[in-house]
Amino acid sequence: MRAGRPLIAIACLALAACSRAKAPPPPAGAPSPAEPGYEVRLGHDVFVHYCATCHGDAGAGDGFNAYNLDPRPRDLSDPAFQKKKTDAELADTVRRGGAGVGLSNLMPPWGKTLSERQVDEVVLYMRGLRKSAP
Repeated sequence: MRAGRPLIAIACLALAACSRAKAPPPPAGAPSPAEPGYEVRLGHDVFVHYCATCHGDAGAGDGFNAYNLDPRPRDLSDPAFQKKKTDAELADTVRRGGAGVGLSNLMPPWGKTLSERQVDEVVLYMRGLRKSAP
């Protein structure tokens, strides 16, 4: 009977290792997929991390680095600009950078840094930056 105890212990450990571990709860303040505006909130987080330094928190082209750049970053909240550009064009610019779409080479391409989903979320967030028309 004693010879079987190590085998039972090994079997129990193997079962415990193979069982599904519960995912840790999301950090406090993290958006939940069930929450309205979930994608927009994720887009905001990506925008703040990668874009706001040049484009500014409100997308007005007045970020911290904007004054060091020539040409200055585009005002993404401009209603005329928003109306003229499709979501696909905005996403392409985010992916390929300014030089990739015939604009300034000062805007880096984010296509290898951001996932397709993150690009879509950033575009969704940018659509919410629209200023009211004068």
